[in-house]
Amino acid sequence: MRIYTFRFGCLLAFLCFVSVTWIKSIPRDGVSPGSPMLPDLQVLYERLLVAEETGGQVSRNLSNILEQLRNMSRAGSISRSTRDTTTTPTSTGMEDQPGKAETFRQLTGDPGTQVLLQPNIYLYIPHLRQHPDSLVPNVVLGQGRRGVSVVLGIPTVKREKQSYLVNTLGSLLYSLTSSQRQDLLIIIFVAETDSDYVSSLAETIRRNFPKEVQSGLLEVISPSQYYYPDFSSLQETFGDSKDRVKWRTKQNLDFSFLMLYAQDKGTYYVQLEDDVVAKAGYYDDMKTFATQEASKPWLYLEFSQLGFIGKMFRTRDLPMIAEFFLMFHRDKPIDWLLDHILWVKVCNPEKDEKALLKQRYRPSLFQHVGLHSSLHGKLQRLKDKDFGKQPLFQAHRNPAAELSSSLRHYQQHSLERAYRGEDFFWALTPVQGDFILLSFLQPVHISGYLFRSGNIETNGDKFYNTTVEVLPSNVTTQHKLVTNISSHHRVSDNGFIIIGAFENGVAEGEVEVELQPISALRLVVHSDSDVWALLSEVLIKV
Repeated sequence: MRIYTFRFGCLLAFLCFVSVTWIKSIPRDGVSPGSPMLPDLQVLYERLLVAEETGGQVSRNLSNILEQLRNMSRAGSISRSTRDTTTTPTSTGMEDQPGKAETFRQLTGDPGTQVLLQPNIYLYIPHLRQHPDSLVPNVVLGQGRRGVSVVLGIPTVKREKQSYLVNTLGSLLYSLTSSQRQDLLIIIFVAETDSDYVSSLAETIRRNFPKEVQSGLLEVISPSQYYYPDFSSLQETFGDSKDRVKWRTKQNLDFSFLMLYAQDKGTYYVQLEDDVVAKAGYYDDMKTFATQEASKPWLYLEFSQLGFIGKMFRTRDLPMIAEFFLMFHRDKPIDWLLDHILWVKVCNPEKDEKALLKQRYRPSLFQHVGLHSSLHGKLQRLKDKDFGKQPLFQAHRNPAAELSSSLRHYQQHSLERAYRGEDFFWALTPVQGDFILLSFLQPVHISGYLFRSGNIETNGDKFYNTTVEVLPSNVTTQHKLVTNISSHHRVSDNGFIIIGAFENGVAEGEVEVELQPISALRLVVHSDSDVWALLSEVLIKV
């Protein structure tokens, strides 16, 4: 800045000197009638007089600009020197600076002029100035999805005991329709700087939810390695141990980072945790309630009564909320800070006007299921009493059929009861070659099918590497498909044709007209499984 200011001043001075000297060399009384000066020179002289006046004005304007540049350069230098002298190398914030809520003011040389430096994230986390990319998120998985109605934010950390993340994601994705999947974004914020762990977790998510990652429904991000401050200088408050103070301070920073990243992704933002289950239909319930309450001045909507779980914000409010969290990130837990925002915004706290800024939805849509907290040694047994009992299966009326299976069911959870819509089918660990066979009493025209494995409580008990196969009742059709090499159908054994397979625990599709009518349908397991298998929904569309 100083080099540019110097060069600009020299250029300005030179131009002004040349212009004024040249103009003043011409007589001020004009040209006498007897003068030998040519008519063209007379016109030039008059134009130069006008140019002198205009040049003077330009000179004054340029001088003003030059002065502004000098002031900016001077203010920046003073700001840097002030920052260097007030922040010690070991400081993690502004706790040692008097009047940390004051606006920085620096003299510019003119006693009547001051430059006001606007507050920003660097005032609350000053160590970020040392690395230009400290606030750049590392997008591990994602397609840059924007413009959705709802954004779900899920911070997650490395847990010593048990990870609940995959089950949480499975629960959130379980009951979504195709249109809902296109209008939703789920951001998983891996709040760790260990790149190996971040990559490993991202790969686990990609492997379990390939379609959701490919479509952009799921995103995985992590912070820069320079984002977190030195937590060793935190003061212990409220009787909390040093570990707990660090844990809650880091949580404030994690939530703030995630909110700032999500602010331009959609209309509403919902804060969740990585150890919850969602009630079936949660997406429509949240969106409908938000629409109903749209005209009210709420700051957030509550879809769970536990902590920060299920809090919905308008994305336009996220910058203000995140800045408040960052301002006091060392002082209090995140749910306390959220409550303090309400106290700040209401006119009369004594009349409990806070209720106007938050609206509660019942019954709760999210339930906390994790036992082991992300804080080392802490057990978290909190349960939301408003969540209620979640249905574990979906009943349908299916065509009459004889049922058989090589799988052994657990207790009363038989295949027959699941097919009739009375229960879910729960079988011991499948092995290669196991099957479920539906033999229809009469050949039927099947338009489609749906088999959903796992449920809200045992989401991991799914069918893996399992195909859906049908047996056409027409022997001629069977023979034609088996012998036709150019056919796109995959042939199994005993006349069965493969028409689909389980993906992420669900098998859904249509049955082509040329295969109709169907005399039997079966599921065939092609590899040994590590877990039990549960069918929570069986639908044969006729």
